[in-house]
Amino acid sequence: MDIKHYYVEKGKGFPLVLLHGNGEDCGYFVHQIPCFSKKFRVLALDTRGHGKTPRGEEPFTLEQFAEDLKGFLDEHHITKTDLLGFSDGGNIALLFAIKYPEYVRNLILNGANLNPGGVKPQIQIPIVLGFRIAGLFASKSPAARRNAELLGLMVREPDLSVEDLGKVRARTLVIAGTRDMIRRSHTEEIGRGIPGARLVFLPGDHFIAGKRHEEFNLAVMEFLKPDLE
Repeated sequence: MDIKHYYVEKGKGFPLVLLHGNGEDCGYFVHQIPCFSKKFRVLALDTRGHGKTPRGEEPFTLEQFAEDLKGFLDEHHITKTDLLGFSDGGNIALLFAIKYPEYVRNLILNGANLNPGGVKPQIQIPIVLGFRIAGLFASKSPAARRNAELLGLMVREPDLSVEDLGKVRARTLVIAGTRDMIRRSHTEEIGRGIPGARLVFLPGDHFIAGKRHEEFNLAVMEFLKPDLE
């Protein structure tokens, strides 16, 4: 692997890996790490080109990020984990669980989507415009190039089908805000498509893990509770 992930680790027990969203870093989970680490060995990663993890030379795609995750787990001799992903982190987690089902015991998808059409138009249209503008200046400005790469993830990816969801073997919690930037019908489609998935909506927007962390953490811990008994 051409990068070495920056990560925060806290707690002991079964591993629980946290994956942040687009343009963020592991600090997004400031309200989750202290809570979850009471029962789990929590590892919160900065994905490729985010936070303190270098960009590297490999493609800047969600699929590559999923491969990076496999490399991270193998490097740390983790053969089975619980996996929680937010937004693009949820998309990475979903891709990983489909491709490497043997690694994932429990899967928590927060604000994930199957394709860019799952994002509400009032959010997606400015993203597309920003991507096009950044692309015009990418060859002359490192900042514009980085912005184009980040926005490109949301413009082009993910690209999953409902049929792909049937390949998930992990116990799954699909959780989103009632006013999420992901269409409610799209989130419900994900919940229906993953065998046996539990679907939960909490009051709030896309960022319920930060803004409604007590309710979010409780929902996650209730879902994980059977494996703690």
